[in-house]
Amino acid sequence: MRIPSVLTIAGSDSGGGAGIQADLKTYTALGVFGMSAITALTAQNTTGVYGIFEASPEFVKKQIDAIFEDLPVDVVKTGMLSNAEIIRTVAETLKKWRVEKIVIDPVMRAKGGDPLLAAEATETLIKEFIPMAYILTPNVPEAEVLSGMEIKNIDDMITAGKKIQGLGAKNVLMKGGHLDTGKEAIDILLTQEGIFEYRAERFKTPNTHGTGCTYASAIAAYLARSFDIVEAVKEAKVFVTGGVKYGLEHGKGHGPVNHEWRVLGLKPPMVEVREL
Repeated sequence: MRIPSVLTIAGSDSGGGAGIQADLKTYTALGVFGMSAITALTAQNTTGVYGIFEASPEFVKKQIDAIFEDLPVDVVKTGMLSNAEIIRTVAETLKKWRVEKIVIDPVMRAKGGDPLLAAEATETLIKEFIPMAYILTPNVPEAEVLSGMEIKNIDDMITAGKKIQGLGAKNVLMKGGHLDTGKEAIDILLTQEGIFEYRAERFKTPNTHGTGCTYASAIAAYLARSFDIVEAVKEAKVFVTGGVKYGLEHGKGHGPVNHEWRVLGLKPPMVEVREL
């Protein structure tokens, strides 16, 4: 039996809500086989990040090579890469293996604001890795860094998204969760063919730990299942919105999203898509 397979290259969240733990839970929930190359260990829970132990670039490469030498990989998803040398190593290794579809979540900070990407690594990310992205998934703070502009509204999201697309990413998903857009959470997808808007109900809850990781890994899962980019993003937004709607009250801080909501048979949220 052969099922679609996704490799996640990211950091480990000891609290289980984000990072490779969120990715692997997402892959299982969405019917794909998940594999991982760990870039860093974090001492982390719902209240913050209390320590980071980075893997060496050589060992990150060894993990990736071991997977590609033996296992099928349909899509690669990256998360926390933490420093310039790891970013450079991941980019070079994926080029060697001629990966066609890479979902890049440009993880820069944890939910509580703790930095997860060294400041000097941003230039390496922009110059050497973003041009390899099949889709890049920045939130508003990340998009402001990558575009060099302030983002206050939907028009700004589109303008910034075009600038980021100009860095070489084939598709860019501008996640609007940080913007005040009333009762809806609005995302913008910029593709080679057009611009698409995604709207879903916004839920007032502190239990949002792992949303970015889960969203990006869900996109990777649907791409591995041969969905086109517009539909992959739509189904991924349904999945992550459901995770937030049915979020778990675990811990004293930002509780994790619920990756099990579909397994539990809970009602899926509505997501509206329109081309702009």
